[in-house]
This record gives sequence, structure tokens and C-alpha cells, in this order.
Amino acid sequence: MSRGEQLRVVLVEDSVLLREGLVRLLDEAGYLTVGAFGDADDIVERVRAAEADVAVLDVRLPPGFRDEGIRAALLLRGALPGLGILVLSQYVEGVYARELLAHGEGGVGYLLKDRVTSLEEFSDAVERVRDGGTVLDPLVVRQLIAARPDPLSALTPRERDVLELMAEGRSNTTIAARLFIGVGAVEKNVSSIFQKLRLEESPSDHRRVLAVLAFLQR
Repeated sequence: MSRGEQLRVVLVEDSVLLREGLVRLLDEAGYLTVGAFGDADDIVERVRAAEADVAVLDVRLPPGFRDEGIRAALLLRGALPGLGILVLSQYVEGVYARELLAHGEGGVGYLLKDRVTSLEEFSDAVERVRDGGTVLDPLVVRQLIAARPDPLSALTPRERDVLELMAEGRSNTTIAARLFIGVGAVEKNVSSIFQKLRLEESPSDHRRVLAVLAFLQR
């Protein structure tokens, strides 16, 4: 997307009130809502026709209100690989977050619905997934960690802190500010994490996402 063009968003949310609220948030953030739907029927065709940059989807949609939004997101991921995808959920559902990340690529996010009350947080998430980043709500990250034994015994406490913030989708600059260290120190920690997790540099793999997957899945 060239500079000066509005970011184009398709929204899929069954609650009329929340859908209208999200459209208003998107408008306030300066984005263009090119579709707002209550279900995920024919979602690939809808998003393709709208020429959207980002799709924002609820996890639970009609008709079953189980995982229709996640399945729609996975369909979109396969059919439109350049599309940013941001999934919203009422609860922490770790298996869905891991499914979204399973391809080892960026451009995806998983936020709790409470997060959308903040325009700054919401617009930051939309732009990061549009730009190929990965966004996980901090509560999702913490609960996934708490639910699993710590598999990353080779990492130092500082490297764990860095990796946790990476899992939230934070940049090296933001991680440095959060941890009160220099960007160079963050870069060294990230390199060490990649080395300890045996993530070799590859043009086809997004190592930050693969590191987060190792953090969440093992």
C-alpha cells in the first residue's frame, strides 16, 4: 500500500452494537471500512472483492458460534497470503492463537475484545498485522505460559523477558524501552534466542514468529 492511501479493513462481527463500535473506531483511526458483516459466509470472495488490507474477525460467529471466525481466518490466510488478519475473542483460547501462528509467518494477531476499547492499542494492532507483524494480547501470552511447563531452560531470564515481548509482537525498539536496556542489547538477546532455539536464517521463514511458536507450543 502506497503512502497516502487509506488502510482498507473488512470487519466480521455478529454483534451489531460491537460491529458498529468497531466501525467507528476504524473511522476515528483514519481507516476505510470496506465491508462489515455479521457472518463469514463467502468470506474469501468478500474480502477479495473489497480489496482489503486487513480482515478483523470475531472468533465465534454464526451459525455455530464455536470457531467459525478462526476457520475463516485460516481460509483467508491460505487464499490471500498478503492479507493482515486480526482475530478478536471474548476469552483466552490458546489453541486458536497457536492455529493462527502455525504457518510460521507474520501478518496475524489475536486480541481480547476488551482491548478494542483503546483506540491506540487497536489501531496499533491493525497496522502491525498489515505490515506483516504478529500481535498477541499480553494476557493471552501470560496464560499460555502459565498453562505449560517451561520448556526453554537454556534461555536466560533476560532472554525470556525479550521473548515474551516478542510474543506480543513488539519491535526491538519497544522491547528496549520496556526493559530499560539498549536496542543493541535486545538485538544480542534475540540473536541468542534464535541460536538456542536452533532457528537458522532462511528467506522463507520468519524467525521471530518461529521463536514465538516454540515459546507457546512446546
